[in-house]
Amino acid sequence: MTSSLWHAHGNRYLVAEGEYDLADGPDGAVEVLSVDGDSMDIAIVNPDGSHAEMSGNGTRIAGAWLMERTGHDVAHVRVGPRVVEVRRAGDGLYESDLGAAKVVARERIAGLDVAVVDVGNPHAVVVGDPGDILLIGPLLETHPRFLDRTNVQVVRVDGPGEVTARVWERGVGETTASGSSAVAVAAATHGEGDVLVHFPGGDLRVRLDGGRATLTGPAVRVE
Repeated sequence: MTSSLWHAHGNRYLVAEGEYDLADGPDGAVEVLSVDGDSMDIAIVNPDGSHAEMSGNGTRIAGAWLMERTGHDVAHVRVGPRVVEVRRAGDGLYESDLGAAKVVARERIAGLDVAVVDVGNPHAVVVGDPGDILLIGPLLETHPRFLDRTNVQVVRVDGPGEVTARVWERGVGETTASGSSAVAVAAATHGEGDVLVHFPGGDLRVRLDGGRATLTGPAVRVE
C-alpha cells in the first residue's frame, strides 16, 4: 500500500494506491485506480464510505500527486465521466478545468431560497449568513428533495466578483474549503466571470466562461 496525505486550505485527502484507512480523520480519500503517463483514473470516497461524483479539491490534489511523480506540469484526472485537466500555476497553486457548471433550478426548499447547482456533483446554495451553515447544512443535505443527498453552501455576496461562504459536504459535514462548492457558489451568485471565494480555510478563484468552470487553488503534501 502506498498513500500520502494532502490538503487544500485544510480540506484533507488521503491519496491511496491499494488499501487505506480513514480512521485518522481526513475529509476523504482519493483512490488511485490506474495511472498511464500523465493520466489517471480515481474515485473520491467520503469518510462515511459513500462516493462523490466530483471533487474540485480532490481532483486538484490528485493532479498535484501525479505531477510530483512525473515531474511534468500537467495531469489529466478522470473521475466518473469527467476528465479534469490540472496544470501548475506557480506559487504552489494549480489550475483545473472542471467542465460544465449549471444552475439547474431556483426553488423554495424547507423555507429557504435555494439555487440547485450541478458541478458534476449536486449542490444547494443559499444566500445568507455563512454562520448558519451548521443549521442549514444538515437540513438540506438530507432533505427529500435530494434523493442522493447534496452538498450545501451558505454564501454572502461581498461585492462584484467576491463572496464569502461556508460549506457542508455530503457525507462529511462542515469542511474548511471545497473546490466544487466554490464553483457552485460562483455560478449561483454571478453566473459568469471571475469570482474570488473566501472560505474559512482560505481563498479559491473561479472563472466561469460560457457555462464552464476553471478553479485555481493550492494542493499541499502533508506527509
